[in-house]
Amino acid sequence: MVTVTRRLFLNAAAATALLAQDVVRSSPSKPNARIAYGKDPAQFVDLRLPAGPGPHPVLIFIHGGFWSKAYTLDHASDTCAALTHAGAATCNIEYRRIGDPGGGWPGTLEDVVHAAEHIVRVAPQYGLDAGRLIAAGHSAGGQLALWLAVQRVVDLRGVVGLAAISDLRRAWSLNLGDGAIGRFLGGPPERVPQRYASASPIELLPISVPQRMFHGTNDRVVPFEMSERFAHASQNAKLIPLKGAGHFDLIDPRYNEWKLIEKNLLNWDF
Repeated sequence: MVTVTRRLFLNAAAATALLAQDVVRSSPSKPNARIAYGKDPAQFVDLRLPAGPGPHPVLIFIHGGFWSKAYTLDHASDTCAALTHAGAATCNIEYRRIGDPGGGWPGTLEDVVHAAEHIVRVAPQYGLDAGRLIAAGHSAGGQLALWLAVQRVVDLRGVVGLAAISDLRRAWSLNLGDGAIGRFLGGPPERVPQRYASASPIELLPISVPQRMFHGTNDRVVPFEMSERFAHASQNAKLIPLKGAGHFDLIDPRYNEWKLIEKNLLNWDF
């Protein structure tokens, strides 16, 4: 029998695409550069640079969309444009997703690592200060950003989860994204337990990099309690609840509390 909580998130999957469409209706500024970090068409970063000569602090942003090819980095373009306007260089990462050759486990995770390493490698060329680097991600991108912090392949000052899918086993049990977790990892927890253990942020705690977790209390795509449980389990996380906010409010600069989100994304003693 499907529980009331699970039914809410089953029904929410159909609404997710419609909500995402609203986020991408505006026309953000074009990136200053599109930087390839691999040979696949999906392996690139859109770089936006703030005014001034630099070197600029850098924010790696990882978009969500349940790791699916149906969602591209375009729906995070407004977010990155606003953050660049506020003073940080933003690196909006595209990566191979479910439906792309090599997407899902482990290619999606490998792409995030390679993208971050490449950003640091080319930083001097683009006036970026790789010593002032943070990572952030929304929804499935939040899982990827938190996971990236664990890998320690680049030196991050902090990591921000925006409605992050921080517990993949819990996400599986709620059937978030109508089976997206199983498609991403190649099966349920009982069949591929090691994949869940090595990819689920809550199972990788403690994370040495400071974490800030934003989550809307009215999120019908990823439940607020997921970030509550993660922040409670972490020794180094701060949870910032956004009362009444939905899933996509957190990446929409038109949202009433965007300035609070922006401040926490950029204020890392830069």
